[in-house]
Amino acid sequence: MKIYIKRPSIQGAWMWITKGYVQAWESLGFEVVYYDLIEEIPTDGEYDLMARDWDLKGTKGMKAIEAARRVYFFAQPNEFPLPWGAHPNFHSQCTDTAINKINKLDNVYLWSFGNRGPYHSKWKKVNTIPLAFDSINYSSSYAQEHDFDVCFVGGWANNGFDEKRKIMLEYFGHFKDSGLKCGFFINKNITHEQENSILYSSKVAINIHDAYQRLLGLDTNERTFKALGATGILVSDNIGQIKDLALSAILTESPKEMVEAAKRYVFDMSREEREEIKTKNRDNILQKHTYISRAKEMMELK
Repeated sequence: MKIYIKRPSIQGAWMWITKGYVQAWESLGFEVVYYDLIEEIPTDGEYDLMARDWDLKGTKGMKAIEAARRVYFFAQPNEFPLPWGAHPNFHSQCTDTAINKINKLDNVYLWSFGNRGPYHSKWKKVNTIPLAFDSINYSSSYAQEHDFDVCFVGGWANNGFDEKRKIMLEYFGHFKDSGLKCGFFINKNITHEQENSILYSSKVAINIHDAYQRLLGLDTNERTFKALGATGILVSDNIGQIKDLALSAILTESPKEMVEAAKRYVFDMSREEREEIKTKNRDNILQKHTYISRAKEMMELK
């Protein structure tokens, strides 16, 4: 069975998310075929399709959706709260005509990273399929030179309002005189092998979210699952979806609280105690929160 997946066009989160899903589908026996324009997908054979909201700014490509056996369609919100809802990054690119057509198709299953909320009012049922851990591309890789007390690997992730940079700088500033050996790599273009080693070798990983995620609590970033699946101990800011998924992260309310939580795991625990926690948390992610798990969830949507 073939499954068509949109080729990621830019460096960023979607590239890594797509990579995770591509290898997940392949591990489940699917032949993955990339598409650039949805209207160019051949409709004379049996296939599944992972399509995205911005593939259908008009009604072009609707034939590919109608002809597919099953379509997993990522639906953007159409009523996201201000100020974010004023930016195209937070608003559906589909016309009302395209949305209405999609809503009438029984082979289409709508999904979003976020918990169900009031922001998809024009769409039919939207299923919550959170982000996940890429268990295929990340494996145990310890290196003494990457044995940091606390690690963070990521970018500034400007969502259109550039709110996250200020938040990140505030948090990182509190670690400066903490006495912790910190490995913070922001926009460093490190290799995948280096990232993999840093995550697995460090004692604790931290995670910081965007302003809208902190306020609304509907979704969490991929780093949540990557940190728990690789490092095994995560200290994060307080995000609603992390609690809803019952993930074993330590949720904090301020930069100071995040530093103090990290210190407890580094200074107040033995290596054996940390390893016991890491093993339990990694196993939980591998059992429930990988991209293979998410693909299986999609296959079971009704």
